[in-house]
Amino acid sequence: MSDREWDLPESAATPKRWFTRRGVLKRLAAYGGTAALGGAGYLWYRGTDKQVLEAGRGNVALPELSFRKADRPEFQQVGRPITSLAVFGRHVNFYEFNPHKAGTWRMTAALPTKPWEITVRGMVHRPLTFSVDELEVKIGLEQRVYRHRCVETWAMVVPWVGFPLRKLMDLVEPMASAKYVRFRTCDVDAVAKVTPPQGFPWPYTEGLTIAEAANDLAFIATGAYGERLLKQNGAPIRLVVPWKYGFKSAKSLTAIEFTNRRPNTFWNDSLPDEYGFFANVNPDVDHPRWSQKTEWMVDGGARHPTRPYNGYEPWVGSMYHGDEV
Repeated sequence: MSDREWDLPESAATPKRWFTRRGVLKRLAAYGGTAALGGAGYLWYRGTDKQVLEAGRGNVALPELSFRKADRPEFQQVGRPITSLAVFGRHVNFYEFNPHKAGTWRMTAALPTKPWEITVRGMVHRPLTFSVDELEVKIGLEQRVYRHRCVETWAMVVPWVGFPLRKLMDLVEPMASAKYVRFRTCDVDAVAKVTPPQGFPWPYTEGLTIAEAANDLAFIATGAYGERLLKQNGAPIRLVVPWKYGFKSAKSLTAIEFTNRRPNTFWNDSLPDEYGFFANVNPDVDHPRWSQKTEWMVDGGARHPTRPYNGYEPWVGSMYHGDEV
């Protein structure tokens, strides 16, 4: 098994400005010194499967979640093997903590996930604040097996546990004038005492149109693989939008806001020439620095042709026209 951390070089996948703004050498010294430059350092960053999972669980056994299978069988299988839990926990982006995948699972161990509240506000008739537990009780949980496609060309298959975003929308009753939904992640500086790189629009934000948010595929996950989310994978609650590139699926959410204006989003604001607002998976639109025509599975390395909308065109294709794809 190989998670192929550098199938796409970090210098290509990570915007060059990370290397100047973050002071990579200084940070590497803080997280393991010059050993990170050699084989021993790589193994320290990679860790064993047990270390990756224990760090993500906060070194405690996470209770299994009670959930039902998705009502629609097409949301239970995708024709590819499910990615292993350890690879899911190791091969991960969480830019507030680390601009690279290697070692992110160690750095996110500082993230406390309890207590945790998420506020839903803006153009809604019933603004509310919930704990994750309250949301799970009010809505109930189901399992969805989705393809997950990163803009960096790697791909996974993940069995998420959570609920359709539209069910949360039913609780807060968006106004008819609401056109977009804005998602905000936690302030890691305040919550985890980790200072993210300077010069970027923190906290991380993302956005969807109201139609995208109401689509049955749009999902709020509080777990995966039958247990609570690992910290590095967006615990305790995150967005999952499987027909879009992975950076749209914001992690560790603290606020959802309904608005009539298209919201600013982290990557679209930071590098608008490289990351669009819609960010739908599209093999015919290359990233400026690499092709999007194929993807590779992190658990085994098999390469596949990229499918429009990540294979979910029958469910979402009618929402888009022109440059929105």
